[in-house]
Amino acid sequence: MKRELTVINKAVQTDLHTIGDWLRWMVSSFQRAELFYGHGTDNPWDDAVQLLRHALSWPGEIPREMMNARLTSGEKQQLLVLVEQRVNLRKPVPYITHEAWFYNLDFYVDENVLIPRSPIAELIEQHFEPWVESSKIHRVLDLCTGSGCIGIACAVELPETLVDCVDISKEALQIARRNVDHHDLDERVNLIESDLFDQIQGKYDVIVSNPPYVDAEDMSSLPDEYRHEPALALEAGHDGLDIVRRMLKEGKHYLNPHGVMIIEVGNSAVALEDSFPTVPFTWLEFERGGSGVFVISYEELVRYQNIF
Repeated sequence: MKRELTVINKAVQTDLHTIGDWLRWMVSSFQRAELFYGHGTDNPWDDAVQLLRHALSWPGEIPREMMNARLTSGEKQQLLVLVEQRVNLRKPVPYITHEAWFYNLDFYVDENVLIPRSPIAELIEQHFEPWVESSKIHRVLDLCTGSGCIGIACAVELPETLVDCVDISKEALQIARRNVDHHDLDERVNLIESDLFDQIQGKYDVIVSNPPYVDAEDMSSLPDEYRHEPALALEAGHDGLDIVRRMLKEGKHYLNPHGVMIIEVGNSAVALEDSFPTVPFTWLEFERGGSGVFVISYEELVRYQNIF
């Protein structure tokens, strides 16, 4: 059911004066609007702080001693516009500020790409060990790269590694190009427009992917905030596995014998195990939260090829 728009009272511009005043009002407004969180924050306070930092062009955390600092009329007007986007349009904060963080790196995002939030960042920090020896990682393939965040993080963490980032969306690759340039990785990160493996040549030591994996039932009940993300990057058939099945079927042709494939399937993990009950998927655990990510080796892809 579509929510009614919340009326933002313009009088607040004269009623609110300090940073603390505006933060308090924003949190209350977000609470009343019953917003959904899950794009880098999980509470109204963090959303409010991010919007305020953006409006004030403030780097880092806002010091406590600044809470009584007064806003200018122009800053108030800009902040009110940002709040209206968050409340009335249900737009996630990263799409409003065009800034998202992944692996402690900043990325430009807009509504052509998913907002980065994958637990795969932890695996990158660990150099994908113990699933593959980091000394043997020379080429990485990031399938369904979107903003390029996973591939770029791999290139930063593994400075001797070449990374190919693949996406079917021209618009997503334009965003990825912007992020590759921003992090000065043009020489080691290659962007490829391809429907999964169709335009891929050679083999890799790690294939990593956060592909579309939302099933039809979940797509029909997504909160409004998720409706701003590209459906192409979310929906994957009735059980959420249309893309993953192709990866499992074709992946062995693009992996070196010591290589691994790491794929995030989120809530479709149950459907994956139901579809392939004899395959011993290795499900990963994360210290900072997250689930639905499995690792499968080249040998296992070969062994169960007839099942996939």
